[in-house]
Amino acid sequence: MKLESNATIQIQKPIEEVFDGIVNPEKMTKYFISESTGRLETGKEVMWKFPEFEDKFPITEIKIENTSEISFVWDPETIVSIRLEKLPDDSTIVRVNENGKELNEANLKWALENSGGWANFLACMKAYLEYGIELRKGAFDFMKK
Repeated sequence: MKLESNATIQIQKPIEEVFDGIVNPEKMTKYFISESTGRLETGKEVMWKFPEFEDKFPITEIKIENTSEISFVWDPETIVSIRLEKLPDDSTIVRVNENGKELNEANLKWALENSGGWANFLACMKAYLEYGIELRKGAFDFMKK
C-alpha cells in the first residue's frame, strides 16, 4: 500500500493567474518558498529554499501540462501533482496530491505532516493571490532559534 497526502482549495482567480502563482518564483516566494533558482518548466530542474529550513531542495522531473497540471519530484520516493480546474465563475480548484511512500510508521507520520503542509501551502497561496497577504511571513521564525 502506498501512502499519499492530499489537499484541495478553491481560489477566486482565473486558472491562468493561479497557474502563474505556482510556476513563477517571484510569486511563490511571497507565500511558500524563500528562494528559487528559476521558474517551473517541463524538463528543467530548480532548487528551492524554505524560510524555516537551512537545506535547499532539488525540484526534479518537472512536467507542465498547459495551465491544468504541474508535477515534480522533491522527495525521491514521491511525486507531487498539482491539478487546476477552471470553474464557470472563473475561479479555480487546486488539488495537490503527493504519493509514493510505503506504509510504515515513519511514512505515516510523513503523510500526516505533508497533508497539513499542503493545506498550509494552499491557504497561503489563496491569501496571497486573492488579497496580497503574505501569511508565511514570520510564521516559522520560531523554528530558526
